[in-house]
Amino acid sequence: MARPHAAAIVEDAWHRQVDRALRRRHWTNRVIGHVGYGSSDFVRVFARVVLSRPKDPPPDDGLREDEPDKKAEKKAGDKTYGGLRSLDGRRRGWRVFFTAPAMDVPVTVTVGDHRAHGRSDRSGHVDLTFRGTGLDAGWHSATVEAQNSEPVQVPIFVVGDDVTFGIVSDIDDTVISTSLPRMFLAAYNTFVKHEGTRRVVPGMAPLYRALLAEHPGAPTVYVSTGAWNTAPPLTRFLKNHGYPMGPLLLTDWGPTNTGWFRSGRQHKRACLDRLARDFPHIRWVLVGDDGQHDLEVYSDFSEARPECIEAVAIRQLTPTEQMLSHGIPVPTDELTRNPRTPREIPIYYAPDGFGLLRILRQAGKVSEAAEPG
Repeated sequence: MARPHAAAIVEDAWHRQVDRALRRRHWTNRVIGHVGYGSSDFVRVFARVVLSRPKDPPPDDGLREDEPDKKAEKKAGDKTYGGLRSLDGRRRGWRVFFTAPAMDVPVTVTVGDHRAHGRSDRSGHVDLTFRGTGLDAGWHSATVEAQNSEPVQVPIFVVGDDVTFGIVSDIDDTVISTSLPRMFLAAYNTFVKHEGTRRVVPGMAPLYRALLAEHPGAPTVYVSTGAWNTAPPLTRFLKNHGYPMGPLLLTDWGPTNTGWFRSGRQHKRACLDRLARDFPHIRWVLVGDDGQHDLEVYSDFSEARPECIEAVAIRQLTPTEQMLSHGIPVPTDELTRNPRTPREIPIYYAPDGFGLLRILRQAGKVSEAAEPG
């Protein structure tokens, strides 16, 4: 086995030092659940184990309903005001990155009568797959429990064997305007701005809901190069803006076992390949934007597995958004090789979700009767 990269060794040593220091102060393991997925044959469960003070409330996974803002309620003297102003609007993004991962912690996952055991990885992440569950299509829950922690219920979407359609969506600048990967603006949007001030891309949620109305029971999977720390605020953002609920396939920032940073394009390719293996009977609509390398990644996947692609939908960034994203006012794909998507796989372009929905209807991919739910 190859020796891990030096940066990963240093990071792991730092995390172990932090782990020992916090446990001496009686910090304990806490589980943060993320949306998983599965079929009648298997279940894939996601969670993250972090260290938390015993007196702290359970970590927010973004899946629970927001509680009223008690201070605002008291200040305004009106319960309605407190109920309307959710906690989302007051959280700054940097808070989600200040967590202490619990490394190599034993974890038990229970789904119905089935139980599997595993361990958290070097970032505290849990990605556990086990087979033979025999679950019916629809939403289910798994119980995830780490050593010396309270059990947490994690939602799982089980795709029916008769489902032949699905959506894979990028997140940054596709469903949420983040202006990534331009370093300083991305840092401001991610770490400084309140969650409630982040801008939604117009029409994308109605587009996804219309596609799901056309194909009931279809899965929606969000694939992003964002860090797992951001899963709770991203889940809240998607929920609050009417996006369909679905698993988030995120990654880790920082050193890996092979280098200083993880390849975002390689992460997306690996996620698409895994989805194609998990659901060989599904044809996917791949949704992304032209500000990064989504079209290149989708084209490579289309070449390798054309039978798995229904269509590619690309949101066109404005020249200003292109400048903020990568410093020049043209799409990144115009600077690289031309995409080699097979001719039988259509690619649709529009500046927002409303335009993409209109084009997909004209192409017969969505019927006029399929209204957003």
